[in-house]
Amino acid sequence: NVAPVIYGGIQVGIHNGTRWVTERVPCPAGLQLVMFIPDFMGKTSDARDVLEPTISRADAAFNIGRSSFLVLALCMGNLDNLKWGVQDRMHQPQRAGKIYKYLYPMVEAAQGAGASCAYLSGAGPTVMAITGGASGDIFAQRTKERSDLVVAKAMMQTAAEYGIKGRLVVTSVSNEGARVVKVDPPFSSNDITYRDNI
Repeated sequence: NVAPVIYGGIQVGIHNGTRWVTERVPCPAGLQLVMFIPDFMGKTSDARDVLEPTISRADAAFNIGRSSFLVLALCMGNLDNLKWGVQDRMHQPQRAGKIYKYLYPMVEAAQGAGASCAYLSGAGPTVMAITGGASGDIFAQRTKERSDLVVAKAMMQTAAEYGIKGRLVVTSVSNEGARVVKVDPPFSSNDITYRDNI
């Protein structure tokens, strides 16, 4: 979880036995993130407690295939295939059944409204939908080039039907990770100025 914060973008990482190794996955142009963030906090410990202690070989194979397909869809810029890549058997069904009853109805509503995919963000309670559009700033696009507003409204409607209060945030992937804003002593001098005069 920390790699995108540090390096920006969409990151895939592994631990190679000695250290973490991460690589950035290409982000398709025009990709938008529509997040429904409930007003309540989800405790990671509660979300872990509903998971089974073991995973079947079939479920492991299912998830490995889906995660590979997700990365391929992002690399190829094929937003239509994202819906297959975010399918899951290892945590979403258990959490939807016991904690987040609104999850699958919200996923269906978002995809029915035009989202490429929707899924539980991390351990929840946030639900993330991915939409596409023309590249560039969404506010410079014509309404018919975007689906984020329709998807957001569908997600809010589902939340209301389940009595869940929250807010919607529409954003995009940030390719810039952590940014140093001040150092002491400064790097910049009278002769050399670094970004933001750090």
